[in-house]
Amino acid sequence: MAAKAGSNDSETIAEINIVPLVDIVLVVLIIFMVAAPLVMQPKIDISLPKSSSTDLDKSKKPLKITVGGQGEIFVGSRSLSLDELKVESQEQVKVNPEVSAILVADKAVTLEMVTSIIDTVKSQGLKKIAFSIQKKN
Repeated sequence: MAAKAGSNDSETIAEINIVPLVDIVLVVLIIFMVAAPLVMQPKIDISLPKSSSTDLDKSKKPLKITVGGQGEIFVGSRSLSLDELKVESQEQVKVNPEVSAILVADKAVTLEMVTSIIDTVKSQGLKKIAFSIQKKN
């Protein structure tokens, strides 16, 4: 038990020791800092095909269509059906007639699914569709 210098031994110590509190707060802070990047990862697991050339105009904001390995369709982080994708692409064309689309599809997705998505967005007026790929090393 610690006591103040020059004080009477019969007096009780009425001070709060905050060192253990600071230690606990720092440990919790470190845990959150380590766990935050794990939570921020995208929820859609996509395995892109590889190519030796990539060319993308990042100055324009394209419509990003993501297709998962099981055929699920996402625009941004929203899950859509083909009919909802048709409505979404129609709205995008109304806002900006020069809008383009980027198709990010898992390599397990069938050609039939990719063709139906391209047909859906092109029928609504999108003229440019690009495929997202990973660059070969």
